[in-house]
This record gives sequence, structure tokens and C-alpha cells, in this order.
Amino acid sequence: MTENWHTGIVTKIVDATHNTRRFWIKIPDMETFDFKPGQFVTLDLPIHEKKNKRWRSYSIASHPNGTNEIELVIVLLEGGAGTHYLFNEVKEGSELVLKGPLGVFVLPPTLDTELFFICTGTGIAPFRAMTKYLMQHNIPHKDIHLIFGTRYEKDLLYAEEMRQLEAEFPGFHYIPTLSRQQEWTGHKGYVHQVYEEMLKDDRRPANFYLCGWKEMIDEAKQRIQALGYDRKSIHQELYG
Repeated sequence: MTENWHTGIVTKIVDATHNTRRFWIKIPDMETFDFKPGQFVTLDLPIHEKKNKRWRSYSIASHPNGTNEIELVIVLLEGGAGTHYLFNEVKEGSELVLKGPLGVFVLPPTLDTELFFICTGTGIAPFRAMTKYLMQHNIPHKDIHLIFGTRYEKDLLYAEEMRQLEAEFPGFHYIPTLSRQQEWTGHKGYVHQVYEEMLKDDRRPANFYLCGWKEMIDEAKQRIQALGYDRKSIHQELYG
């Protein structure tokens, strides 16, 4: 694991939803940016004199593909100095100082249980990286359930891509669930109802990966343990 800081160049910026953007960053001083799907990078943004107030960490949304370019998906936070800088100051061609890859939110070496990827908002980033990596490398796995919660359909990130993955990648199930939208034929409500419904009568071996805001993760941990699962089967990456 590297502790070195690198200068990345922003090669592309695309609006994903009304308040999220996708940033592609190339790291010219590395031939390939090697990381495990699920890891993150830390950006050092010029927004404060103190180091710890300048650092912002984001999960890598792209999968390791042998290049020195990665993708991040970032939501604009109200009053957030870091995201305001990224949204208002950073353009294609801008430089960003970063270090990584960091983090231990990664898949086990052997996928011998079902996987539940449970996320809200930009918490889908590590699961996109993991799923695409598993598919590309044809890694044996049990069923994978990506349960993605957001308020409205317009807030779904990578929706088209996830539906395509579901069609092409055997055993991968994409389950978006919307908490506020009335006109919607898919799941309604919060992520918790989805996995509880799936597991209440059939508590089979599973590993749970949680990524998103603290409230969702805390509630999921309680509910998963209430279903009878061990804490060891729950893995988390906290946002904010």
C-alpha cells in the first residue's frame, strides 16, 4: 500500500444526476493504478490550512483495468467545502493531489456465500467496481444482490449499466428501491425491507457489504443481526 501523494489530472467530468458528478482522473506518474475493487483514494483539496480539514476520501467507482485512470462519483453536499470545490473549481484538465489505494473494504478471496451489496447514493461506487471486476475475470461466485436505495428514479446512479450487467452476468441481481416515488413498478421503501423479505424465511449463508451514510449502516447492522447473522458476516464502508 502506498503512502505517496500523486498529482492526478482530471480527464473528464460528466453530470450523473442533478447533484452527482462522475470524475475521471489520470495519474501520469504511475503506469497502472493497481487497486482492489472496493478501495478508495484520498484527495488533498486546497480548502483549508490544516491537513486533516483538506482531506476527502472517495471510493473508486471504476474497476481495476490495467490503466492509470480511475473514476470517482461524488455527490454535492450542502455546505460541504470539499464537494463545493470539486463542483465549482475543478474542470477537465485540473490537477488533483491524491493518495491511494487505501482501505480494506474488499471481497474475500473465495466467494462461497451469497453476497448482499446494500447501498444508498454514491455508496454504489465500490459495488460497481466489485461487480464489473468479478464479471470481467469470470470469478466463481454465488448469487449477488445489489440493493440500491434512493428517493427518486432520477437519483439512480448507473441504472442503465446495472440493468445491462444483470442481463449479462449470471447470478447478479440489481434491486433498486425508491423511498419517495409513487409512480414506480419496482421496489418501494427502504433497502432494509428488501433483504429482510428475502431472508426472513430462508436464513442462508451470506455476507453483507454496506456502503453509504451512517444511519443506513447502523440500522442495517441491527436488522441483519436480528435476522440471526453474525457480526463477522457484515462489512462496512462509512460515508460522512
